[in-house]
Amino acid sequence: MEDEEAAAVLRAVGRQIKMWREAAGLRQAELGAAIGYSEEMVSSVERARRIPKPDFLDKADEVLGAGGKLAVMKEDVEKARYPKQVRDLAKLEDEAVELGAYANHNMHGLLQTEGYARALFAMRSPSYAEDEIDRHVAARMARQRVFERVPSPLLTFVLEEVTLRRPVGGRMVLRRQLERLLELGGLRHVAIQVMPTDREDHAGMGGPMQLLKLRDGKTLGHSEGQLHNRVISDPREVQILEMRYGMIRAQALPPRESLTFVEKVLGEET
Repeated sequence: MEDEEAAAVLRAVGRQIKMWREAAGLRQAELGAAIGYSEEMVSSVERARRIPKPDFLDKADEVLGAGGKLAVMKEDVEKARYPKQVRDLAKLEDEAVELGAYANHNMHGLLQTEGYARALFAMRSPSYAEDEIDRHVAARMARQRVFERVPSPLLTFVLEEVTLRRPVGGRMVLRRQLERLLELGGLRHVAIQVMPTDREDHAGMGGPMQLLKLRDGKTLGHSEGQLHNRVISDPREVQILEMRYGMIRAQALPPRESLTFVEKVLGEET
């Protein structure tokens, strides 16, 4: 596990499953056979070495007569599946009343379709195992609940033109991704802008960034690098990011023209 918080959750779940299994007088192999999983999987879950899927917990709860005490752990286990840095970022996004983001190589994570996100993680090098790809994709999709929050936060995005044209995952995946942009761009609390490649002046040459204005009035920045993500809290550094993001938005196409631009690119993909 990447962090002690997630490891503690899995240890607690593993102990509960073991306790209920032993109380029922079942060996690991017998429980596995009853719920459709291998003995090795049951052993690994009890030792907190594998993350149980919701189906595992539901079936174990039923077979062991736990009365919902195992099934109720699904939400905590689901969160523990996500990498720590993703959980931390999701918490900040849940606290934001305004979020602004600039993406330069690929679609911003909050805008990605599942197919697009899966293609991105599948091309990582060194490569991820299949279950690791599933874990990262699930975490990315879970963050998108920010679009459904009530009251709605103000969400603004600036995307480089190349992100609209790079066929990540293939042409069909790109088409669905462009359609998703149009869907989200039509929401009243979402503004999507495109930075055309032919712009001479560009304040975002330092790379992608994200700004989060929280309910308590504090503003934080977030940046992603090759190997590290970091939250920026120093007011002076945040002020620089705010100025840059303001310039980026001013230099990009306005939201309405940007959606027209996305429609044009989508038409070219037909």
